[in-house]
Amino acid sequence: MLANQFISYLSKEKRYSSHTVEAYQNDMTLFSEFIRREFELSDLSKVNQDVIRSWMVTMIDDGVLPTTVNRKISTLKSFYNYLIKVNIAAENPARLIRSVKKPHKLPLYYKENQIDEYLDKFSEDLEFSELRDILVIQLLYSTGIRRGELIGLKDSDIDLKARTLKVLGKRNKERLIPISSVLVSILNNYLSSKDKIFTSNSLSEYLIITDKGKKSYPKLIYRIVNKELAGLTGAVKSPHVLRHTFATHMLNNGADLNSIKELLGHANLNATQIYTHNTIEKLKKVYSDAHPRAKIK
Repeated sequence: MLANQFISYLSKEKRYSSHTVEAYQNDMTLFSEFIRREFELSDLSKVNQDVIRSWMVTMIDDGVLPTTVNRKISTLKSFYNYLIKVNIAAENPARLIRSVKKPHKLPLYYKENQIDEYLDKFSEDLEFSELRDILVIQLLYSTGIRRGELIGLKDSDIDLKARTLKVLGKRNKERLIPISSVLVSILNNYLSSKDKIFTSNSLSEYLIITDKGKKSYPKLIYRIVNKELAGLTGAVKSPHVLRHTFATHMLNNGADLNSIKELLGHANLNATQIYTHNTIEKLKKVYSDAHPRAKIK
């Protein structure tokens, strides 16, 4: 009951997205199952710090990624803060639990020449589904939008004359992203093909649609990215890698961090600064190759 009240609070009062609420719900379900199985506890308000630490250790032993462990502990911290707020608990047993240290991992991305080779293959004489698949890659790489943001794009969010894209990001925050003349050309071709194939009755208002004219979904976007980038090596084929690629290429070609932050829809600069590591690695290589003293041992 307490977990359900918390989830309802996140959804109705905090107005979190359905995706975020689902993640919280899954975390609470897993934790509830754990305390019932390991401690024969059914009342979440009776949990102490040792129980939470035990769950944390179990997850680590099971090979759960540190980022996932930390997110689940963050869920518990939010849950017990909620119990304090509604006067069910006096203190937060997760308050002093420290995050698991994450191994430093640079974001994966494609090299510029790899992306160029793929994008140069574009032709106007393509079927609707082929145009759509190329548009998916172009939008992800040219704008850096998230997969969920791509799925949520509507035809009305595109202003071809102004060459801008209106994106609804996290916490329902809107941002405008400029689009290139190449992307405008692909959009024109795609929208024209879309109008010819589908009648107004069967056509979805969303920009990226299925072969049957319905709104796209996460698995479809993932499949498109995997299929279209099958020939590229060096990185996992995923929509998020294209977002990393966008940010890295922007930074490598002179864009400032604040501009990239705005384009990506990051809430603060800390999330954007990870891309500077890739640039530093590039600078190290340039230094090593070019400076006359760099090779002296």
